[in-house]
Amino acid sequence: MADTLREIERKYEAGGPAAAASLPDLSRVAGVATVTDEGTHKLDAVYYDTADRRLAAAGITLRRRTGGSDEGWHLKLPVAPGVRDEIRAPLSPDVPRALAALVRARIRHAGLLPLVRIRSRREVTHLLDPQGTLLAEASADKVRADRLGDGGRSARWTEFEVELGSGTDPAFLDTVEECLLEEGLRPSDAPSKLARALQETGDGKKAGEAGRQAARKPKKGGRGAVTAGDHVLAYVRHQADALLAYDTAVRRDAEDSVHQMRVATRRLRSAFRTYRDVLDREVTDPLGTELKWLAEELGADRDREVVAERLKDALGALPGTLVLGPVRARLRIYAAGRAQGTRKRLAALLDSDRYLTLLDALDALLADPPLRRAAALPAPEVLAGAVLHDYERLAGRVEHALATAPGPQRDTALHDARKAAKRARYAAEAAMPALGKPAKRFRSRMKDVQTLLGDHQDSVMTRTVLRTLAAEAHAAGESTFTLGLLYGREERQAADDERELPDVWAKAARKRYRAALGA
Repeated sequence: MADTLREIERKYEAGGPAAAASLPDLSRVAGVATVTDEGTHKLDAVYYDTADRRLAAAGITLRRRTGGSDEGWHLKLPVAPGVRDEIRAPLSPDVPRALAALVRARIRHAGLLPLVRIRSRREVTHLLDPQGTLLAEASADKVRADRLGDGGRSARWTEFEVELGSGTDPAFLDTVEECLLEEGLRPSDAPSKLARALQETGDGKKAGEAGRQAARKPKKGGRGAVTAGDHVLAYVRHQADALLAYDTAVRRDAEDSVHQMRVATRRLRSAFRTYRDVLDREVTDPLGTELKWLAEELGADRDREVVAERLKDALGALPGTLVLGPVRARLRIYAAGRAQGTRKRLAALLDSDRYLTLLDALDALLADPPLRRAAALPAPEVLAGAVLHDYERLAGRVEHALATAPGPQRDTALHDARKAAKRARYAAEAAMPALGKPAKRFRSRMKDVQTLLGDHQDSVMTRTVLRTLAAEAHAAGESTFTLGLLYGREERQAADDERELPDVWAKAARKRYRAALGA
């Protein structure tokens, strides 16, 4: 695979009946010292998608383009409005396997087909600062789009683009826009050429956007209130979308992507368990089992990563005189074990039939939700009840942990309480659109409990690793002084967490937080 580029651009079209054919004079834009004519380029691109337009619905484009300085295969992934990551691969007859892999969670077992051919005659100019640095590339495109199959309809239009140069402040686009608006141009309604091509050649909507937004628009229940089912489904849909977005990030080896994808799976599973009165468990329980499997697979290296980072920080905080023996080398070896084979294993996981079947099942649930009677009720009363039910579950586990004598059994009880705190936090998070600030405050208190208990569990795991490392060091004839010192500090941190828990819990368990939810 070739380069990945961050593309920040804006598109414009003529604002009146007299369509402009060329860019207006941009030499008067503040900060521009020189405008250079870079000539005219003929670009010929074929866009690929599934028959049911799955990539277009997600705002993703995949094309094979000839002409211009960057001919080849381009996969464009949305980052934010007007911002996309463009991943390039060399020109080849078929879709490159590396690019197809990045969208496998979207296309699954469906094939990629040539969808639209778009030919452009592009006039390019560069906007340079006084030092000759590229601020932006501006272009005027005369476009012809031809639908491949499906009646072979065609469309023509002229559009204008301004793409930010590398390292240029994004605010520069606002400055350019002021000039373009004064010259009669207006921002384009279409986010991409493909979206406009699909609309103007007969789709009747912009590349799946209309249908996607309609599916996500809450439906009104009785007395003008949004129903509990609408809220829960909106949350489930949001997490399912996050799962797909992080899938691509994991395949690209983006920082923290595995952890965030795991969080999305946990939030989904938590929602199914918390809102069982809204969604039928006969459907959601099997999904929950598969989501648990996925979270465990994604988290196979997470504990090692957390412990390695914790030990690195702890060792770095020690005076050099207290670091005896090759402790840093042992920690590097331990941390390196996390990376061995991880990418290959994750790729196999995300390409597995079991994982793709799980994604299909989530789609099926959202397309035909297994709603129970409570789903039709007003959201506040149903969601508040579910959140408070999870709170009571947490309260029981915290009380059990506090009543357990210090030692391994208390460690296990505190870990169980941590998982319950996380579920209560996610329950409140899902209810926030319906319950507002009370749910937001409740979520914050549950997070406080989860964070403290999470630190305690990290200490438990770290001490287990330190015992193993100390045994290995002892067998090799090395000093175990530093490892023992770190163990003692972790033991003290865990004890501090346990002493702090009653106060943190007392604050989180205040009756006014539950009363605000309707208790």
